Amino acid sequence: MLEYENNLYNEGVTLIAGVDEVGRGPLIGPVVACACILPVNFYHKDIKDSKKLSEKKREEMYKIIKENAISIGLGIVSEKVIDEVNIYEATKIAMKEAIKNLNISPEHVLIDAMKLELNIPSTSIIKGDAKSESIAAASIIAKVTRDHMLDEMDKEYPMYDLKNNKGYGTKKHLEALQTYGPCKYHRVSYSPVRNALNEKNTKTIENKVNV
Repeated sequence: MLEYENNLYNEGVTLIAGVDEVGRGPLIGPVVACACILPVNFYHKDIKDSKKLSEKKREEMYKIIKENAISIGLGIVSEKVIDEVNIYEATKIAMKEAIKNLNISPEHVLIDAMKLELNIPSTSIIKGDAKSESIAAASIIAKVTRDHMLDEMDKEYPMYDLKNNKGYGTKKHLEALQTYGPCKYHRVSYSPVRNALNEKNTKTIENKVNV
């Protein structure tokens, strides 16, 4: 997990930011990116691709990373922007914002899959969250941050079961879309949401409450 970092350390580069995102597939809420700079040679066996960790272990690693990281930056792009520019462009915006929000400038950026135009040397790594400690750490911070946001949305709109599905199109989520229509956080550019809007006469759940 430190191969990419070690190659850079050997070149004298020590401030390495790993960048990853979460939330491209869900039907609701923002896409969240994180940029994370870890101390040189920092390693923990449980810092790995966030998708391979249980929710409990992610929360545990989230705290450890926050306690040890040199700097963490977040980029959060709303569902409205996703609908305006598409999820691919929104992801790039979120990643650039995350890098910009670091409180110290990295010397090199390791990015999970995405290629970004930056003024900093960067490397795009396919499945980077499984190959780079820095990217894996960023994936955990991004995932837990977004999950917490979805937990709050669930309190406002419990019918969509967001606490459990985290915004993905599960059977219960899709059934709720058909029954209640979408809410203000749904991505109307995504076909299941758009279809539900059309069937509900283009009214979100808020519109129906207020008419």
